[in-house]
Amino acid sequence: MASKKIDKLSVTLGKMLKARGLESRLSEYRVLGQWEKAVGAVIARHARPQSVRGKKLTLVVDSPAWMQQLSLLKPELLEKMSKKLGKDVIREIALKLGEVAFSATPEEAPPVRVSLSREESATIETYLEEIRDPDTRESIRRVIEKDFLNRKKEYKK
Repeated sequence: MASKKIDKLSVTLGKMLKARGLESRLSEYRVLGQWEKAVGAVIARHARPQSVRGKKLTLVVDSPAWMQQLSLLKPELLEKMSKKLGKDVIREIALKLGEVAFSATPEEAPPVRVSLSREESATIETYLEEIRDPDTRESIRRVIEKDFLNRKKEYKK
């Protein structure tokens, strides 16, 4: 009994898209989706892919200074795109000046987790001793705790 070779889903989808003439759209979506990962956050803040036609990527750049910089970096950008998307997906880069809407949030450091020590909690309680209204007392407690925690976070950074 002969065994049938099973392709990966990505290969099968690629073949289907190619057969329907949609392969170029797939390349465009891949470039758009991988742009920041391929070139880094700094470049991505100043240049965004506008379109992919054939193997030509058109970038919108936010300033003449960045346009100059990226024109010098074209070979490096092509290399980065080749590594991320595969060889010969993009062979040429065109630059045009325009507004770059940077929608992705820059990668942030993981949040710093802090908690109050017993001493800090006791200190807060001494601040609250004179407040008799329970709602006011609780509101002020949250404000003071938040202040203590924010100061600790700043110190840890």
